[in-house]
Amino acid sequence: MERSLNLTDTYRCPLCRQGDLQALTLIDAFACNFCRHILTADLDRQEVQVVDSSQPITWTWTGQRWQSLSHWGRPLTPLVWITTALLLSLPAGVVSLAGYLFPPLAPAPGLPFSLIWAAITFAAHFLLVLWLLAEHYQFPIYVTMQVRLLQQRPS
Repeated sequence: MERSLNLTDTYRCPLCRQGDLQALTLIDAFACNFCRHILTADLDRQEVQVVDSSQPITWTWTGQRWQSLSHWGRPLTPLVWITTALLLSLPAGVVSLAGYLFPPLAPAPGLPFSLIWAAITFAAHFLLVLWLLAEHYQFPIYVTMQVRLLQQRPS
């Protein structure tokens, strides 16, 4: 059964996919009762857009479910690629170079500590890049986990 987007019905939240969207009084907007985000409604175009986020994520109502119109499918910009390359290569490269220029006085068995430290540095910066991409693109799984962690926090 297809239905058009209107302010009298409730809909599943397209952002967290857990709560329900309910209309706000006197404005063309919805609020989620789970993640507490506010979405403006364009009833003519059958779309909602998140307004309390840094990213303008938009969904269109197909009559049965939400379809994303956001920038998830767009390619990453050259600035993102350059920043990612610098965040991954510079810190790990500096640690590796320091280990090469200043080797230990007594050789130890196994991998040198500087290589292990460089690998840990690379892994930590890789996780930082993944977190930044998840924050930028607001993947639904990431947002759901974020909301659940906030709800488990003691008041």
